[in-house]
Amino acid sequence: MALPQSAVSELLEAFRAGDGVDLVRESVRIVMQELIEAEATERIGAGRYERTEDRLTDRNGARPRLLATQAGDLELRIPKLRKGSFFPSILEPRRRIDQALYAVVMEAYVQGVSTRSVDDLVEALGVGSGISKSEVSRICEGLDEIVGAFRTRTLGHIDFPYVYLDATYLHVRLAGTTGQPGQVTSMAVVVATGIAADGSREVLGVDVGDSEDETFWRGFMTSLKQRGLGGVRLVISDQHSGLVKALRRCFQGVGHQRCWVHFARNLLTHVPKSHADMVAAAFRTIFAQPDAQAVDQAWDEVRDQLAARFPKVGPLMDDAKAEVLAFTAFPRAHWRKIWSTNPLERVNKEIKRRARVVGIFPNPASVIRLVGAVLADAHDEWQAGDRRYLSEGSMALLFPDRDNELTAAPKDGE
Repeated sequence: MALPQSAVSELLEAFRAGDGVDLVRESVRIVMQELIEAEATERIGAGRYERTEDRLTDRNGARPRLLATQAGDLELRIPKLRKGSFFPSILEPRRRIDQALYAVVMEAYVQGVSTRSVDDLVEALGVGSGISKSEVSRICEGLDEIVGAFRTRTLGHIDFPYVYLDATYLHVRLAGTTGQPGQVTSMAVVVATGIAADGSREVLGVDVGDSEDETFWRGFMTSLKQRGLGGVRLVISDQHSGLVKALRRCFQGVGHQRCWVHFARNLLTHVPKSHADMVAAAFRTIFAQPDAQAVDQAWDEVRDQLAARFPKVGPLMDDAKAEVLAFTAFPRAHWRKIWSTNPLERVNKEIKRRARVVGIFPNPASVIRLVGAVLADAHDEWQAGDRRYLSEGSMALLFPDRDNELTAAPKDGE
């Protein structure tokens, strides 16, 4: 690509100035900016001040973007459009996650608690000679501000009929005594996502704690409500005792869907391994029924069939029936999305994939930094998607008295 005359002139001026100018960094910045402008022109269908029949929209200013490169930090400007959105392909759309991963790895490296995989990644990043604590602090400070704003944003803009709760565990090094390394422990990372009344999906919150006890879960749920979470009809989760107890106190009157996949795994621990496939197949037939009455009937039939051969299964299924089949009280079109925590499990897999590089996190704050960045990017992708998670028409079935009115939470005074 040949640089336009304006870019060449700008680069020439930088070379002439010399003193106080990082010529390599400035050269990279100018080339990157020209690539961005070229892609924006292609998207718009016209260059600056150009009139063409192919123009699709107009420029509407620009927003600053700081890009970290091996040549240094580059101050770039991303054109904004009057209609639609634009993000240049030469910039990584998941840069926030990569920057967070970089920060956590560097923090571990600086604090001397890195693993072999962290050392290898440090070398691959081209910083084998080390990185200063001040540089790590600068990166972390910016990320913490972004993640903090995301974690504390208001949730009162719309109702969330369906809320998913789940936890995963990561290894974290806690602070030790002076001169001694801290102890490595497994800490719970809890995540909440929700389906809004218009069918869109959002990440609602994330926190990290010592365990999944009732006190921790209750504090997490209370914080969601204080941020404006409302309109909840059904909470989907596993049957962890601390979570269930907290639910009963924080979401009284709200239905609880016990994840049937988790229950099925628990069920299989009460039958011989040689019969596991048969029991699993029989249990899955319950969820292939066309309506709530058929599901209820199939549950009883499978229960009797299995209890005749495996006596422990009967009481287990009796106790769990109401919560495992809670989804049947909701529109049939929603069943596959609300009868298990699988949608949130996929988010947890992405968290695990990113966390695997780090191995052992240097402190709890670094967990929030990386996981928060992963979730913020997932949230942005959900919001930018063309399709809703559940159709707006099917969501209207939850509100028959509203005549398809907007289901956003009322503003103050309304």
